[in-house]
Order: sequence, then structure tokens, then C-alpha cells
Amino acid sequence: MIKARVIVTLKNGVLDPQGKAIEHALGGLGFDGVGQVRQGKVFDVELGHSDKARAEADLKAMCEKLLANTVIENYAVEIA
Repeated sequence: MIKARVIVTLKNGVLDPQGKAIEHALGGLGFDGVGQVRQGKVFDVELGHSDKARAEADLKAMCEKLLANTVIENYAVEIA
């Protein structure tokens, strides 16, 4: 079994209203000096085989087809 983590973030230049709301809320809670906040998504995935090359290919396909909107998002795959 292979365990992986997929991290999806907005590309630079894409507006992030949720990140801006978090940034504003942190300031309101007294956390001074917080700079730009960008939000993202994390997916922990378990694959039922142990072939690392196949896992990388499968995870890339998952990201391209479902987990990330590649027009506005980047993704990174970490295999444990």
C-alpha cells in the first residue's frame, strides 16, 4: 500500500477571497503583522498497490481529472 498527500494551491495571480477573509479575521483576532494568506486543499490518498511509478502516474491523473482545476490551481504530490 502507498500513502500519498496531494497539496492543491491557487496559482499566483489568481484572486483568493477566502485567503483574504482569513487574513482579515486573523487581524481582528489580534494577530498583528500577518501578511498575505493563501488557502489551499490537502488530500491524503491511500493506493492499494506498492508500485511507486504507477502511484505517481495515478496521482497525477487524479489531479488532472478531479482534484485540481489546473487552469487556476497548482498541485504537488508527496509519496510517503
